[in-house]
Amino acid sequence: MTVTGDTASRPDRIESRLPDPTGLYPELAALSGAVRNAVRNGPVPQNTVNLMLLRAAQIVGSTYHCVPIIDELRKVGEEDRRITAVATWQGAPYFTDAERIALELAEAVFTPNPFGERVSDDLFARASRHYRDEEIWHLTVALGHLSMFVPVALVGKPVPGRPPGKNYTR
Repeated sequence: MTVTGDTASRPDRIESRLPDPTGLYPELAALSGAVRNAVRNGPVPQNTVNLMLLRAAQIVGSTYHCVPIIDELRKVGEEDRRITAVATWQGAPYFTDAERIALELAEAVFTPNPFGERVSDDLFARASRHYRDEEIWHLTVALGHLSMFVPVALVGKPVPGRPPGKNYTR
């Protein structure tokens, strides 16, 4: 990435590492759109899904993913203190038990565990007390959708905050 000067005051100077991949993989946009629509229209409240996805994006270090998720949360009226507290959700008083399970699932899926399964039987059992099977699948597919594009964000470095098709500078 080429950065010139203060990127906080001039984000338009950020450049992607790679060109837009949709010319190489035209099916990718349709696939992503279909999964995104399924995730938006599922049985778990969208704010819960977005809070969970924000935590996953934080864990993998993807500003590209964090920016639009935060924008969406703000657009639907989510409180800034809850958005900010996602990074420290374990000690924050702002989340319901169901939201905490979703945040814990994101951490389990995206954080290596050298001592055993990432999603333990205990975590799954606790998730099952808050979510039906269909809802657990919904959370899982949402995490999978983000996961599919983590390498794209980390390797290609599309420009955060720009819409698809306008987020690559090369």
